[in-house]
Amino acid sequence: MAKANASDHHVEATTSLVDRTLRALKHGDLFAVFAKDGDCRGGEDGPDGLFYKDTRFLSGLELRLGGSTPLLLSSVLLDDNAALIVDQTNPDLDDEGEPWLAGDSLFIGRMKFLRHSTAYERIVVRRFETVVRSIPLEIRFAADFADLFEVRGDVRPRRGTSSAERLDERSVRISYLGLDDVRRSTTLYFDPAPAALSADSARWDLDLSDAERCTILVKVQCSIGEALSPEPPHLVSAYRLLRKGMQDRLDRVSSSNERFDVVLGRSASDIGMLLTETESGLYPYAGVPWYSTVFGRDGIITAMMLLWIAPEIARGVLRTLASSQATAIDPSADAEPGKILHEMRGGEMALLGEVPFHRYYGTIDATPLFIMLAGMYLKRTGDLETVRAIWPNIAAALAWIDSKTHLHSDGFLAYSRMAESGLANQGWKDSFDAIFHADGRLAEGAIALCEVQAYVFAARNGAAEVADALGRSAQAEQLRHQAETLRVRFEERFWDEELGSYVLALDGDGEPCRVLASNAGHALFAGIAGPERAERVSQLLTSRRFYSGWGIRTIASGEARYNPMSYHNGSIWPHDNALIALGFSRYGHKAAAVKIFESLVGAAFYDELYRLPELFCGFSRRRKRGPTSYPVACSPQAWAAAAPYALIAAATGLDIDHARDGIECSTPVLPPLLNALHLQGVGLNGSTFDLRFTKHGNEGAAHVSKVRTG
Repeated sequence: MAKANASDHHVEATTSLVDRTLRALKHGDLFAVFAKDGDCRGGEDGPDGLFYKDTRFLSGLELRLGGSTPLLLSSVLLDDNAALIVDQTNPDLDDEGEPWLAGDSLFIGRMKFLRHSTAYERIVVRRFETVVRSIPLEIRFAADFADLFEVRGDVRPRRGTSSAERLDERSVRISYLGLDDVRRSTTLYFDPAPAALSADSARWDLDLSDAERCTILVKVQCSIGEALSPEPPHLVSAYRLLRKGMQDRLDRVSSSNERFDVVLGRSASDIGMLLTETESGLYPYAGVPWYSTVFGRDGIITAMMLLWIAPEIARGVLRTLASSQATAIDPSADAEPGKILHEMRGGEMALLGEVPFHRYYGTIDATPLFIMLAGMYLKRTGDLETVRAIWPNIAAALAWIDSKTHLHSDGFLAYSRMAESGLANQGWKDSFDAIFHADGRLAEGAIALCEVQAYVFAARNGAAEVADALGRSAQAEQLRHQAETLRVRFEERFWDEELGSYVLALDGDGEPCRVLASNAGHALFAGIAGPERAERVSQLLTSRRFYSGWGIRTIASGEARYNPMSYHNGSIWPHDNALIALGFSRYGHKAAAVKIFESLVGAAFYDELYRLPELFCGFSRRRKRGPTSYPVACSPQAWAAAAPYALIAAATGLDIDHARDGIECSTPVLPPLLNALHLQGVGLNGSTFDLRFTKHGNEGAAHVSKVRTG
């Protein structure tokens, strides 16, 4: 379980999610977190439940057989994340010490999946021994309609009112009228009709004396508003439609290492599950359970890492963020014209303003990253129609960046929250204590982050390419001049010769935060670093102070606030490492990029589902042991799931340029775990290519094995 920090709205651990193995499913705006046995035990035990648009519509769902909890045999999330399959059996059953059914006499098979606003479950009970009496099977259920921020730990002084009613012999509805005057309802449908049905339980008396098996179907439908939806389709029809709608956008990579292929398969499935159809196109929701919604920064970086293989995701991200770009000043939302969204929430607390995240813009980097992605997308696809449509949004974002540089004494893009309810820090490391000085003092004033200046540099160069393509050559020249001026000033003010790296930030007085942080690696990713300094940063980030054996820490060991168990001050984030690896590759430091590749994939090998989580602890690698989990990390998390694809691009030097009509593989190098890597269906200008990379000693070679012309 977790508690939200009042000062920064972050999730603080009070009970570790690692204590219990959880299973997550998602479809659209609906997601579920189940215990390993398929039950939900929300409340003090954790974030279990069925969530729809930031509200928990089902907090409890527990199966009982003969009055006892079935024994778990296995729990499997399908490779494509379509369904959860749970196998169970009965314990020894007795009445007042008199046994009447031996253990392992019955097999209970449960299948659970989500579609649109409904959770489905099929329960099959099979007998393998003689059963002399009917067996009670009971499902207990509850709906607390807790806002996601309540589940994270916020305490509300007032809540709305709940009610429950039995609709007929096979359905029950639980409703909640919130303080926002919105009615939220959970309707449970059971087939066949239970022998007994109440507002919190359903019971069947199973007669298996003659029948070999019996089946019970459950549908849990979530509704918002007074107009209730019709009953969802039958489970079989719903599952068929679910599978029909699933696409394997990323399942086009294979290698000589079967375990690596499993990691890629899980990443592909996680991205597929987190992708959500919005009004403006596909958008990768950030992660389950805490961030299953639109996040600007997360979506952009996920799209960047997947751009070479799935550029349509970038198109959806650009369109969605353009449509939600701020157009007015709203201090409570940290909104100003031209800013790109940080986070969007649809729960009761957000709608009432109890948390500022209904549409919240308190991020300094999403705006330059948006422009940066637009330039990268145009280079990759040549899709002039899309970039022309969002050019007004790009122009507004550039204008916002220009308007904010006056906040800082050195003219850099800096942040300072507009309201006390907003985030104190507004870069990707947005914990309240993430930006500090060498002596541990927290930075104050308008803070200019190292990586944000790098993003602005890349954004202006990217916008220049877009402007050129739209025939705005004079504006393109001006943008390039601004970028070069920024590059020179950045090198002067952010480089610290004694540290041998770029400083973490400049505070409001222009005083440098002389802290060794992974942020410096993003300067390489964005291309603002000079070659000699890039080499020194590469050497530093792969040294023992940063590199744990599982990846690069957010903060070097020995810094004032270093803690390997901290969210942002010593942990290891896969997306951070993947961007740094791309930066290493950009400057030709392939050995460093491959080092990250090997360590992150090795970390995924230790996960039960071969999945990279949001983050893990930064303890040094120990023999015969995997990485140490972070207690409340999201899993799956979009930009972590995308990281292996960025690592592939980093190792192979893959660069796809529509204007040059070329695919470049610059000095490909494969990590020790791979002897061969095969990329299928890489698209360019209406054709697709199959690329094969092989290892020859320490060198890599690239081959085009097949070309298909569209």
